[in-house]
Amino acid sequence: MKIDLTDTTAGEINKALVQGRRAIGTPAVGMVLTLVIVTDEENAYDALKAANDASREHPSRTLVVIKRISRTPRDRTSSRLDAEVRVGAEAGTGETVILRLYGEVSQHADSVVLPLLLPDAPVVVWWPVNAPLDPAKDPLGALAQRRVTDTYTAEEPVRELTARADAYTPGDTDLSWTRITPWRSMLAAALDQVDCRVQAVEVEGEAFNPSCELLAMWLADRLDVPVRRSPSAGPGLTGVRMNTTCGPITLDRADGSLATLSIKGQPARAVALKRRDTAELIAEELRRLDPDDTYASALRYGVDRLNTVPEQEASAPTPEAASSSASDTASASPDGAQPAAAEAAKAPAKKATSSRAAKKAPSRKASAK
Repeated sequence: MKIDLTDTTAGEINKALVQGRRAIGTPAVGMVLTLVIVTDEENAYDALKAANDASREHPSRTLVVIKRISRTPRDRTSSRLDAEVRVGAEAGTGETVILRLYGEVSQHADSVVLPLLLPDAPVVVWWPVNAPLDPAKDPLGALAQRRVTDTYTAEEPVRELTARADAYTPGDTDLSWTRITPWRSMLAAALDQVDCRVQAVEVEGEAFNPSCELLAMWLADRLDVPVRRSPSAGPGLTGVRMNTTCGPITLDRADGSLATLSIKGQPARAVALKRRDTAELIAEELRRLDPDDTYASALRYGVDRLNTVPEQEASAPTPEAASSSASDTASASPDGAQPAAAEAAKAPAKKATSSRAAKKAPSRKASAK
């Protein structure tokens, strides 16, 4: 059911929500949170579709805030609020209100949203695009317990990560971090299978994909070893290689769907590691409303501390890589496991920690995320 309201108020919108619930025969409110989506007309459809899909797991009241651009001086001085109220099948398992703000009222979106929040329920604010550099200081962000951004949509994602680290407030999170949850779980599980010291790590992925930097910073922060960041053609993250005292541990994903986990002395295994859509990412973030300390620690490690390999250099094989490749070809085992002797001998002799260091992350992050 849809109810269109033109030049309306928050009070009229609340009345329309009650009217809609009664019309479809569900007067009780069974929603667990309020999700505020701050976006533009171009990205509103995709963001709302993802939120509706996620509402099957998290029934919520979704408020979509769209600030319309005023093109004339007369329009800039006038204010108007239009709303579209959706309940029932049109809004997934919750309620949806699309708010279009015109003129001066667009500068006070928090005053419009505040009367529409569910009482005694958590608030999550999500910026699919054009997120503020300091979400906690944004008027809408100040209303929320969790603030979700996505550095992947930024014009300069790596620089955006540095700004996020400087402005981090407990409750901030990033969908670029959520995208690497399966990678972190798989790597932590792989390290639990061996009793070796990790000596060095290389993370390979698209040049402008901040998830690669976040995974590299997480590994460097948790294992306290040098981490190289190498660009590739993608899609997304394509591989992680860890040199250990027991031989290399490799997780390669060339097609964005199926990955191969190789551990010295064990047969290579195919593991599902598909790229997830936005609805799955939002649903995962809505499962927890407490601060993500692991994300904060990885973010504050700093992109500048990674050993970044230029794209031209990464595409050209080095003498060491050629030697290692020749050694691998000569001694490769039938099951596809990679020999470690040549590569481990060339690994930098720097401070390394036990693979148990991967457990420094909270247990939920090592297993569920």
